[in-house]
Amino acid sequence: MNSEIEQIESFLQAQIAPLANKIDRQPQVLKLALQKIGDRSWLALKAAPELGGTGLSDADYLSLQIRMARASGALTFLQTQHQSAVAKLAQSQNKSLQQEFFPDVAQGKALIGVGFSHLRRRGVPMMQATQTPGGYLLTGKVPWITGYGFFTQFVLGATLPDGRELYGMLPLQNQSPELGGEIKLSKPMELIAMSATNTVSAEINQWFLTSDRLVAISPAGAIHALSRRNILNHGFFALGCAYAGLDILEAIAAKKQLEFLQESWQSLHGEVMQQEHKAIAALLNNHYPQQLQLRAAMINLAQRCSLAAVIASGGAANYLNSSAGRIYREALLFSVSGQTIDVIKASLNNLLRSG
Repeated sequence: MNSEIEQIESFLQAQIAPLANKIDRQPQVLKLALQKIGDRSWLALKAAPELGGTGLSDADYLSLQIRMARASGALTFLQTQHQSAVAKLAQSQNKSLQQEFFPDVAQGKALIGVGFSHLRRRGVPMMQATQTPGGYLLTGKVPWITGYGFFTQFVLGATLPDGRELYGMLPLQNQSPELGGEIKLSKPMELIAMSATNTVSAEINQWFLTSDRLVAISPAGAIHALSRRNILNHGFFALGCAYAGLDILEAIAAKKQLEFLQESWQSLHGEVMQQEHKAIAALLNNHYPQQLQLRAAMINLAQRCSLAAVIASGGAANYLNSSAGRIYREALLFSVSGQTIDVIKASLNNLLRSG
């Protein structure tokens, strides 16, 4: 195993996992956990070393996301938003914008979120961009931006009249009209999973994005092509969630000394390990139908393993500070993160078959 990954995994188990329930519900504890990762320069894991990143391969990065999700779903989800923004910025042709943020983004000195999942939606674009002298005017709604109070900026996605996708850097704060347009953020949403991550929506009206804040312009449909190419990626979070559920099941089995609990753990643990090996191998073959089925299977395992933890925990799982209850809620979020029409269909087919 990569020595950097070993260091991160040891850190996660020693300093993050014991605080996972507080991290899930208390933004200040989550912010401290995120900063600890930044202090170790682990917030640009896939960016090239010359930019200040770690330069992990796709396989190593995704393997690490399993370990991180196993320790804390909320921290995993929040840092993933930042890592996604950093990846966009690392690929940008806007070198001055890169220089502004690198290497600070690796160290947590600059934290960036994302707001472009709405580009996957069909129909009339939710966010529209029109070119104007010196930049672009942006108008529309952004339904999901995670990290209010953590991130100072976010990469927004908008659609140009010809269908191309614009990505630009915006402040993640309310802005008044006299500053060149309006950004109006909602209060953090009341979510049943990972509420500490402070997810908001935004209404943007005639915001003037100057050319120097442009991250990229991609071809029409680029986000759909990217979602297809990376169809497996969000499944690795689900696998981490599955392992987290099994950690609880294993602990209860050892405490209660009930043979059937140990047998349940062994059976599910074997399935999760097998899916992990299959998923890592499938990253190399680019066979979409197989990757899609693996993604659905990984979601299914998160649901089953988290439910096993709940059942084994009994009524105690219903306490708000229960680890089993938290992991069960995390399985909900990881079941729908990065969701596409194909993932919905494959996931539902899995449920129908099991029925």
